[in-house]
Amino acid sequence: MPKATRNNKRMSPFQHLIAGGCAGLVESSICHPLDTVKTVMQLQNNNLRKDDASSNKTSTGSATRRKATLRESSISSHRVKKRGLSTSITSRVAFLGNHGPIGTARLIVQKDGFLALYRGLTAVYTGIVPKMAIRFLTFEQYKDWLSSYTPLGRSTSATFTAGLFAGLTEAILVVTPAEVCKIRMQSENNRQFKNVAHAAYSIVREEGLGALYKGVIPTMFRQGCNQAVNFTAYNAIKTRVLQEEDKAELASWQTMMIGGFSGGMGPLVNNPVDVVKTRLQKQVVLENQAPKYTGLMQACFVIAKEEGIASLWKGITPRLLRIMPGQAITFTTYEAVSSIIYNRRNSWSLKKPTIGETTTTNATRAIATTPR
Repeated sequence: MPKATRNNKRMSPFQHLIAGGCAGLVESSICHPLDTVKTVMQLQNNNLRKDDASSNKTSTGSATRRKATLRESSISSHRVKKRGLSTSITSRVAFLGNHGPIGTARLIVQKDGFLALYRGLTAVYTGIVPKMAIRFLTFEQYKDWLSSYTPLGRSTSATFTAGLFAGLTEAILVVTPAEVCKIRMQSENNRQFKNVAHAAYSIVREEGLGALYKGVIPTMFRQGCNQAVNFTAYNAIKTRVLQEEDKAELASWQTMMIGGFSGGMGPLVNNPVDVVKTRLQKQVVLENQAPKYTGLMQACFVIAKEEGIASLWKGITPRLLRIMPGQAITFTTYEAVSSIIYNRRNSWSLKKPTIGETTTTNATRAIATTPR
């Protein structure tokens, strides 16, 4: 029989908050540059690269066409700036071709400096603590409800459903507004936004409160799918390993391996949703002008028609490079911090004397100090 694990006992909301917040802070600090590269790659337009490729076929006209492309980009950037909007990094690099994750990162650093890879990090920090707290708290709460009021009990189906609902909840309450601000900050070039609060204020002032919830449907779909698969795979593999090795807790390297593997399963399936979400959240809707993307399915068809079906998997490489180690770091940090808090709390409760013990101890001290 496996030993009783720490996770078999109910953890306090405080423990979820601190452990989840620490996990999110560590993960985002390490992996955020990969998210910036993913966002830039997803915002690139294949049509511009096709024009550039066709111009390279004609040696005599290549320079002229390239200059024309640059001129059009400059003119469009000027028009955008006149309307008070920011010019995105992608508008400057799209016509240069597809460089892949490493080339895109190098290009961002060359054009805007190393810190450009960390644009939008304040938005991630602002949302990471409540997101992680909501994720783990709601997962456990939904799992308890499903166990108490449905026939699912503590089955794998209950874990999957609890993860799905936890993902949907965090998408609505935290993730969508935070990612709208993050993507705008990642894509803007002239430092229009000073910080995440300024970004949120500017977006609401110029586009209305609903702009913070652009792409909420694909975000819910993505987060729900990710957390359903993530929690199910992680808990199933963890339970199996603990049973086979007959121990109470996993080693850190085991937590890291299981977390990384479970984290990579969702993105392979739902990357088209992530691409559409990014396009919708980046899109600025002007008055008396119909938006290019109006919804999940419509955006999928437009992107596939204009840029090819493969474009729906743009950014999958940096996304996997970010999510897999990110989830490995998240679960490892969460388990480690949870263990520390749990052990400290238990040791404190064991050392803390009860009322009877306090009375006895004081009486003993009084006798010992009474002069004879």
